[in-house]
Amino acid sequence: MTDLYRMMPPDAVKILLVLFLSFLMGLEREEHHAGGDTYSFGGVRTFPLIGLIGYSVALFSGGQALPVTLGLAVVGAFLTLSYRHKLSASGKAGVTSEMSALSTYLVGALVYRDQLWIATTITVAGVLLLELKTALEGLTTRIAPEEILTFTKFLVLTAVILPVVPDQTFGPFQINPFRSWLVVVAVSAVSYGSYLVQKATRGQGGVIVAATLGGAYSSTVTTLVLARRAKQEDRPHLFSGGILIASGVMYARLVLLVTLFNRSLTQTLAAPFLVLAVGGIAAGWIWTRVPDGTSGGFQRKFEPKNPLELRAAFLFGALFLAMIVATHLVVTYLGQAGAYTLAGLMGVTDVDPFIMGMTQSAGRATTLSVASTAILIAAASNNVVKGIYAFTLCDRKTGLQSLVLLVLLAVAGLVPLFWLLG
Repeated sequence: MTDLYRMMPPDAVKILLVLFLSFLMGLEREEHHAGGDTYSFGGVRTFPLIGLIGYSVALFSGGQALPVTLGLAVVGAFLTLSYRHKLSASGKAGVTSEMSALSTYLVGALVYRDQLWIATTITVAGVLLLELKTALEGLTTRIAPEEILTFTKFLVLTAVILPVVPDQTFGPFQINPFRSWLVVVAVSAVSYGSYLVQKATRGQGGVIVAATLGGAYSSTVTTLVLARRAKQEDRPHLFSGGILIASGVMYARLVLLVTLFNRSLTQTLAAPFLVLAVGGIAAGWIWTRVPDGTSGGFQRKFEPKNPLELRAAFLFGALFLAMIVATHLVVTYLGQAGAYTLAGLMGVTDVDPFIMGMTQSAGRATTLSVASTAILIAAASNNVVKGIYAFTLCDRKTGLQSLVLLVLLAVAGLVPLFWLLG
């Protein structure tokens, strides 16, 4: 085959490729129109001819853009006549075949310019889009309009705002706008991923699934939801174990976020956080298996809120910057004890801004040891606060079990301090 390829003129190879790609597109259209009584444009002969026209025009013009564009306009004019005839024949017609013919013309021109990969990719993508018509159109019934808006907001955060943010440090606190917004994007992406999984599995699984997915979304929110649900049920082991699972997943989530922004911190925190994650999830699952005296399955009722509200993203960004400034000032004027006190206080609220702020401060405003210790304290403090939330909102038995389990997890989360401070 290699010898044959070398013996053939270069243009012959290109013409064969154009014929193959355009025939593939024409074959899909021919198959789609088979058995139909109404007028339809193109098939296994017309599409290869259009591809050859595109190649020939590019060849005659030496690859210059203007003649190729004029040729595209001429082909487009013929396709317009075809579409008008189709409308007069049926009164209702799609323009898919005509658009496919235009792309086939461009494929021929691309092959002449040696853009073989692009030409092949365009053809394959076009055939896939045509073949997946039913599945793609079915998405409109399966995806709610608000979910499309949610994804658009994610694109705003990542593809619109992030590229235009300056990637340099400013001011005495060494704030980098690009890295700061990248933190917002990363936290939003992790929450959005969990949100999508929860939406996709809506109504499936019980408390354990809700706790696992909710822990990746927000362990604090999940604790509040499960605590309120537990008050309506008589399953203390099931719900308290689920609350522990959510907090175990929180440690795995923190490993991912810290790894994205500070590899040095990851070397210190990855091992203890992974042990805490596995231990919390395993212990929570075992605890849910303890009989409660009642049986019956539970469907998830928790519907997570959209984590990509732009107002929430900007608020998180503001809190993140505030944590960087506060950490810098506390360490400068109050030392390590001030940083540890601030970490303990942050457990009352969402710890993500503080922990992500520490990933930026570590090695600059604070040492790696101080940053690692503060992160461990903040996570442990947050577990204690979640235990208090559960104790307050649940029935007494579930609340007491949840409080004890989360306090034990918090104590276990402080054990690595003996190595860090030793």
